[in-house]
Amino acid sequence: MQHHEALSFIETQEEHMKHLVWQWSSINSGSYHRAGLDRMRAALADNFLWLHGDMEEVPLQPMTHINARGEVQMRELAPALRIRKRSDAPIKIFLCGHYDTVFGEEHPFQAPRLVDSNTINGPGVADLKGGLVVMLKALETLERSPLASQIGWEILLNPDEEIGSIGSDPLLKEAAQRNHIGLIYEPSLPDGTIVSGRKGTGNFSIVMHGKAAHAGREHHLGRNAIVKLAELTIACDALNGIRSDVTINAGIIEGGVALNVVPDVAVMRFNVRIGTVEDQHWVEQQIARILEEFNQRHAPDYRAEIHGCFTRPPKTITHKDRALWDGLESSGAMLGLTIKSQPSGGCCDGNNLAAYGLSNIDTLGVRGGHIHSDQEYVLLDSLVERAKLSALLLLRIANGEIVLSSS
Repeated sequence: MQHHEALSFIETQEEHMKHLVWQWSSINSGSYHRAGLDRMRAALADNFLWLHGDMEEVPLQPMTHINARGEVQMRELAPALRIRKRSDAPIKIFLCGHYDTVFGEEHPFQAPRLVDSNTINGPGVADLKGGLVVMLKALETLERSPLASQIGWEILLNPDEEIGSIGSDPLLKEAAQRNHIGLIYEPSLPDGTIVSGRKGTGNFSIVMHGKAAHAGREHHLGRNAIVKLAELTIACDALNGIRSDVTINAGIIEGGVALNVVPDVAVMRFNVRIGTVEDQHWVEQQIARILEEFNQRHAPDYRAEIHGCFTRPPKTITHKDRALWDGLESSGAMLGLTIKSQPSGGCCDGNNLAAYGLSNIDTLGVRGGHIHSDQEYVLLDSLVERAKLSALLLLRIANGEIVLSSS
């Protein structure tokens, strides 16, 4: 194989890659844990520094948050880390990965552990810290090659992917406009299957306003926000099953201050998944109808309001993506890998980039599984395997073996 010598470097990095996964998993970088995110970003900067690109921290705009009292608050986000090199090169490639996890500062799942010689169980080992290691070593391999001069690359390491990339979305849009393809390092499936199409998603909160009262002395004067919110929750849940690609998940309900107080406010938070833009419009219309009918029936005793929006459009594979996918499949074959693909109900920054017109493959990270749970794991032999796959893809693009339709 033409690039065998270049790829052999990755094999020498295997122990270092395992060390980085362990070290980074040991840093709690929950999306709202600012101190942990700062530590994680510093650790990443120390390692990505050796790529000798132009590195900067990019502040993100605060995001709105509905608290348990139904009040709108602004929540600060950590900065993104952006690195760029050779922006005047003929081929421009965007590489992206998030450094936040779903495990907050108070979550009991805080540290990695070795399950067996090929498996680490730990927070973020697959989603997405293992992928950041893969990205790093693939780029180190490219930078050691004289072919590197043909590729200008841009890295974005964002701190808010797990909460919808609300703050970093403008940076994704900018990157989509100045690059030819995108490579994103979400984990593949355990058998190495790459995700193709993805559902779209949105997060919403319904706030119910009632009236507080003493539960014993003046119960009849109260208006129980929790009880009425339960009615709305059931009405929203009843939308499931009507359209095949629409799912609505009522995930969190908050309300009440004490058992002897009729609750005056309650909040229900829910997630929606959609297969098409038409699905999105249908969901928006149905939720608006449910709230309008409720408010008409129950005014002035109760009032319901909704906050939130769709943040990631559905992602579909089109003819313009074919050159990149063919290049990945042929690169895999050169390494003895059969690259399979399948659609997913999950969402990531690949949705946003595709919506902004950038062809991308978004599961180039490690093989692993049980993400978003305390059983999350990475298969260690996938570190070298996946780094070689990305590095070979980059090298073959650089020397013209793979011709991108958008470059």
